[in-house]
Amino acid sequence: MAGVVQKFFITSMLMWIAPIAILYAFNNNLLPGITQMSPHSLTLVSGFVAVVSVNIVIAFYIFMALKEPVDKHEPDAAFVAQAKDSVKKLTGNKPVDSPESSKKEE
Repeated sequence: MAGVVQKFFITSMLMWIAPIAILYAFNNNLLPGITQMSPHSLTLVSGFVAVVSVNIVIAFYIFMALKEPVDKHEPDAAFVAQAKDSVKKLTGNKPVDSPESSKKEE
């Protein structure tokens, strides 16, 4: 569980730091070649690159989540039992997989 929280914290920080750093670098002429750009183009390019950086961080987080082993996490038996009881109460004690429960009442 600590590994999941750590990954979430790191990617959350990157989602804040990366676009701010990119905007700072563009606005303070830290990147070579941006001094020749018009202010309009500078704003558009810096915003576009900042948005792309956030999407890259999100894709990295999804990739890391998909790399985790599937059998590593086991559902809590008490939670599963409570969920089944809740579904039975909502469906009127019908089996969950019955065709009657999936039909719409017209």
